[in-house]
Amino acid sequence: MRTREAARLRPLPLAVAVLVLLAAMLAALLVGPAGLPAAGVVKALADRLPFVHVDSGLAAVDRNVLFELRLPRVLLGAVVGGLLAVAGAGYQGVFRNPLADPYLLGAAAGAGVGATLVIVVLSDRPTPAVPLASFAGALGGVALAYGLGSTAGRGGSGTATLVLAGVAVSSFLASVQAFLQQAKAEELQRIYSWILGGLGLADWPTLAMIAPYAAVAVVTLLLHGRLLDVLSVGDEEAASLGLSAARVRLTVLAAASLATACAVAVSGLIGFVGVVVPHVVRRLAGGSYRIVLPLSLLGGAAFLTVADLVGRTIVAPGELPLGVVTAFVGGPFFVLVLRAVRGRAEP
Repeated sequence: MRTREAARLRPLPLAVAVLVLLAAMLAALLVGPAGLPAAGVVKALADRLPFVHVDSGLAAVDRNVLFELRLPRVLLGAVVGGLLAVAGAGYQGVFRNPLADPYLLGAAAGAGVGATLVIVVLSDRPTPAVPLASFAGALGGVALAYGLGSTAGRGGSGTATLVLAGVAVSSFLASVQAFLQQAKAEELQRIYSWILGGLGLADWPTLAMIAPYAAVAVVTLLLHGRLLDVLSVGDEEAASLGLSAARVRLTVLAAASLATACAVAVSGLIGFVGVVVPHVVRRLAGGSYRIVLPLSLLGGAAFLTVADLVGRTIVAPGELPLGVVTAFVGGPFFVLVLRAVRGRAEP
């Protein structure tokens, strides 16, 4: 407990994480069907800074590719990856389980129902409402799971009951989504393409839409790092220090669910980021949530940026769904984490 309370995020790990993220984003900006010169890209980005005027030398077409296609996509990938990873770290802190992830409480299933409903109902028209519907569905799924878990868990184990409620709600919503899919079979390709995840919606209005919610979620989670460290020693110890464990859990769950809803709304379902990144951060930098939360935010942003780069180049001119890329990495990694957890639990 003393070690965790005394833990602070040191400048070196933070600087390394920032540099890794910047390198990943620069690589994602440079690589693509239209090759862009590194020097020109850096100068063009610098020219957008206040009080800086630099001639990038890029042609008008290259500037459009950079600022209207690649930069919004790279930024959206970084935001989504950071949100999923920091939400995963928050869930793991609440449930004290390294296998908890952002889709634990029905957020993904609710988002799937919301997006599928809009695609089915508005199949003959453009569907810019898909992100909003998936956002509302994700929050609705979490609210339903939390309400069910709170009602059923009176006098019982709170976190365990909440997890079971999340599983039940996810199963129910998955069946609703399957029913909607069958009701509009001709839209299955669009629905599955959203379910597999991707950044095809990336543009500046999409970034602006989720920015306020993402900022609230991230700031709330980062401010609760010390409280999660206190919570990790047990509810009785936390209560002896004047901390309301129930209030902290509710706040972190709400913030993590909001972060998940933002990410799912604009990218579809992308799994394993919330499990892989926080676990790697703990291995490399320590277990204090004052360290895990900010480094997970940066690490998740870098991880998904690289995953998207791989997805759109490995089968070029086609594009591999982003959820498939993260599953290739996350599936085996999840098994390794599970084995490590079971090994520590055995006498």
